[in-house]
This record gives sequence, structure tokens and C-alpha cells, in this order.
Amino acid sequence: MSQGPRSGLAAVSAALLAMSRHLEVRDVLKTIVASARELLDAQYAALGVPDDHGGFAQFVVDGVSDAQWKAIGPLPRQHGILASMLREARPERLADVRKDPRFEGWPSAHPDMVDFLGLPIRDGDEVIGALFLANKLGPVGGNPPHPPRGGCGFTEDDEELLAILAQHAAIALTNARLYERSRELTIAEERSRLAHELHDAVSQKLFSLRLTAQAAAALVDRDPSRAKGELQQVAALAAEAADELRAAVVELRPAALDEDGLVATLRTQIQVLDRAHTARVTFAACGVRALPAAQEEAALRVAQEALHNALRHSGAEHVDVTLDRRGGGAVLRVTDDGSGFDPQGIRRAGRHLGLVSMRDRTNGVGGTLTVESAPGKGTTIEMEVPGG
Repeated sequence: MSQGPRSGLAAVSAALLAMSRHLEVRDVLKTIVASARELLDAQYAALGVPDDHGGFAQFVVDGVSDAQWKAIGPLPRQHGILASMLREARPERLADVRKDPRFEGWPSAHPDMVDFLGLPIRDGDEVIGALFLANKLGPVGGNPPHPPRGGCGFTEDDEELLAILAQHAAIALTNARLYERSRELTIAEERSRLAHELHDAVSQKLFSLRLTAQAAAALVDRDPSRAKGELQQVAALAAEAADELRAAVVELRPAALDEDGLVATLRTQIQVLDRAHTARVTFAACGVRALPAAQEEAALRVAQEALHNALRHSGAEHVDVTLDRRGGGAVLRVTDDGSGFDPQGIRRAGRHLGLVSMRDRTNGVGGTLTVESAPGKGTTIEMEVPGG
């Protein structure tokens, strides 16, 4: 195999390492497609994962703009050359895909493609995807591509390189699927645990609450003083039930973290808070890498607690949340221009505004929490967490 600038050992190694670094299926697919397009110097690359209904469960492209992709329309069906690749599980290298008898056209917004190289991605005997490239851009193909007379711009070396990439893509994709399945099982187990806790703790409190309320209602007319005592017990039971419910819910890892990561989850939640409150709530992130799951969850919980305090108790007009990279970890900062408070006075009064919970979560992941506030001076809560 030739060792050109894009197909050298270093480039291949970098592509394979990039594929193995991701655990999310979507990220793996995007990395495979981008790596294939870069290594083989193609104008377009795509990868389709078939479903069981003649279509594609996922279809990822590289080289097509978001506007183009939107204009193209729905995901392709398994027909023509794509269907042949999935069904016959063999490579396809064509000088002009438009002249192949299996070609069935494409939508009007679809970019024009000429030379074509495609391979199935196989896990044992199962075809789990189809990887293909179009329009060779190197010295042979040119830009726009012009395949050599009677031949394809993609060479046998290109096909060999893509075959290597497809083999490793199968491993990376299978590992990502196993990871997602494991995560789904973990979430199911967590939901089951939460259901048991709710039943064993909160539902018992609610049952007692109902009986006590019924007793109070029966005593209102004939013994008001006892009814008052029962109503006080209702209030106490309601508070206990709320505490138990909150304790159970906060231990459930937010699904959005697994789906989108910390930065996207924070951005979405803060956009919602900004629309829901009169205060201006902003978010900015800079250079933050993915953190271990425990650190991301702790940072999200601390941000939520700090935002709750700022929006419900401080009277702030502006609340700013930032998340910045620091070393291998990150620094979360929540700043408001509200009424502020005396941290020492809060502690002496036995109130904590969630500070104990925030410190416990921070300490639990090896981080540090700093609280700066004073009456009339607003509040800044800073949390630093290490990376993996």
C-alpha cells in the first residue's frame, strides 16, 4: 500500500485511535466518516446503519453542509447500490456511480457524485453498516473530480485502506453499542431502585399524611385544639415526605448527561431558566473536555443548587454561569448580583441554602468549593473538579 501524505502510518494510527476514544455510537459514526474522508482524500463520505424495515436507523455524512443535508430530505432507503452493499457484503468501486445499472437517482438537492468506493462494515457474518466515499480529490481525481478515462479515481490501495478502516470501525461500533446497552441497563436498575425507595419511604409518609389529615378533619368541630395538633403533624409529615422525595430524585443520574454531556445539558437548562424567570441567566463554556461521569453529575447538581438559590432567594437581576477548562478538569462558576448573605451567619443560624449538599457533592469527587458573598454584594459559588 502506498504511503502518501494522507494514507501514511501516522494518519491511519491517528484515525484508529480517534475511533477507539469514543463510547457514544453517534460520535463513533461521525469519527469513522470524517477519518475515511480525510485519509482517502474524498469530497464526500457517509456511513449508514441499517434498520429492520428497509431504511437506515442512522446515517452520518461528512462533506455536506447542514443546509445541504436539510434540503436533501429524509434518510435514504436501502435501495440501489446501498442495498447491494448491504445484501452482498462486498466492496464496490465505480468510475461513475450514475452509470451503474443499479443507480436509481437521488433528490434534487443531493450533491453530484461521480467515482464511488463503498464497503460493508461487518461484525462476523452480520453487516452492521455501509461505509462509502465519493469524488476522489487527489491528483488523479482533481477538484472537481475527473476520474481517469475508463477508470475510477479511487485505487486498489484506497480500497485496501478503507477495508482496514472498516474492520476497526466494526470493532469501535460494536464496543459503543455494548457501552450504550450497559448504560441502558444501569439506568433501568437505577429507576428500579428509585421506585423501591419511593414506595418504601415516601409512599409510607403519604399514607400517614392522609390518615392524619382525616383525623384532623373529624376533630375540627368537636375538639379544635386536638385538630390543631393533628394539622401540625400533617405539616411535619408533608415536609418529611418532600425531603425524602428530593433525596431519592437527586440520586438519579440525569439522562441528559448521558445523551448530551455536561456543557450541552447546562446550556439547555439555563436557556429554560432564562425564559422562565425575570432575571437574565447566561451561560458560557470554554475549552471544556468531557469529564468522568461522577464529576459531570456533581458539577450539574451544584450548578442547579446554586441557580435555585440565586433565582428564588437572592432577588438577582443577572445570573452568570461559566464552565472553563483548568488543567485536565474544569471550573464551574455561578455568579449573581442579588442581595447576598453572610456565609458565617447562615452557618451559625443553622441554615445552609444547600451549601452543605454542594460541599458534599464537591468533596465526593475530589473537588473544592468556594463561596464568596456578603449582604448587598451578590454571591459567587466556584467549584473546581479534577479530570479523569
